[in-house]
Amino acid sequence: MSRPVVKALWGAAVLVLVAGCSSGGTGEPSGTAPPTTVSAPPSSRSSPSAPPSAGRVSVAGTLTEGLKSPWGLAELPGGDLLVSSRDERTITRVDGRTGAKTPLGEVPGVVPGGEGGLLGLAVRDGWVYAYLTAASDNRIVRMRYGGGEGDRLGPPEPVLTGIPKGFVHNGGRIAFGPDGMLYAGTGETGRTGLAQDRASLGGKILRMTPEGGPAPGNPFPGSVVYSYGHRNVQGLAWDPAGRLWAAEFGQNTWDELNLVEPGRNYGWPEAEGRAGRSGFVDPVAQWPTSEASPSGIAYARGAIWMAGLRGERLWRVPLSGAERSGDPEAFLTGEYGRLRTVVAAGGDRLWLVTSETDTRGTPGPGDDRILRLEVR
Repeated sequence: MSRPVVKALWGAAVLVLVAGCSSGGTGEPSGTAPPTTVSAPPSSRSSPSAPPSAGRVSVAGTLTEGLKSPWGLAELPGGDLLVSSRDERTITRVDGRTGAKTPLGEVPGVVPGGEGGLLGLAVRDGWVYAYLTAASDNRIVRMRYGGGEGDRLGPPEPVLTGIPKGFVHNGGRIAFGPDGMLYAGTGETGRTGLAQDRASLGGKILRMTPEGGPAPGNPFPGSVVYSYGHRNVQGLAWDPAGRLWAAEFGQNTWDELNLVEPGRNYGWPEAEGRAGRSGFVDPVAQWPTSEASPSGIAYARGAIWMAGLRGERLWRVPLSGAERSGDPEAFLTGEYGRLRTVVAAGGDRLWLVTSETDTRGTPGPGDDRILRLEVR
């Protein structure tokens, strides 16, 4: 596939959709849905200021390539990156300027399979946190890194165990919020009832202390559950006001971008996409699954940027406060294949990780890679 520098934008027009997704249980469904519009109307929440109505993306270069099944990406103090390999169970350090790769080794206890394996990464106070699929469950562990250890990871210490695992819908994104707490997006593993069961950790967004205990102020006493009614959350990001945004896979019709509030129910499996039903929170934006299948998201320059796997494109969702201020725009469509993870790199810069070697892509020379983007 070609690798040009791309500057593309879509106007704020209504887009006609022609594809949805099937009722199968995979993380990236396929099928057909009736024509309709790309996204839900803006919410009624306040909107102090809006970003530019039209965005722009430039691929400034390739930082590194030759990665195998990359999934999680986290920035170290100083600007270097850590990237996880879902299937090879390894973590690699990537020089943030030259792209040179330093293998840090295999993480013990990872059991890859289907959509499970070594997934999201986060870095905090000399610890590397990892969301992984083990023999009996999905779990979050942490490993000492740096200091006197040099380029070696310490042994994994459990932070949170007992997250349901499956061949599909394992969630896997973790990130520290502006409150210093650790958040995790989980999946319902194809067992749809778990999403509405507040006693289960599946189909949820979780909020915990760095040691894995229920975070102070959580909506359900003694629980790490922060929100529920999710199908498969793989994108977490905060805007400058501290609002939490999350992307998740739909099934038959709609993928979603949600504004996440504590204790709220996001509808799955009773609602998919904008339902307008009492007791459920409607998404701020929605897409047919053929256009998105969203994984990572990041906030930059007044918008949420969302990586699409099956959709093979980067979506920009302009925001004005807690509202969507315009129609989503697609960039890089088909240029780099499946897109897994996007991470803010400060100012107008993003890191973007491709996902052609995850068994569902068509790898070409150099895949997979980390791209440098400049956006507005």
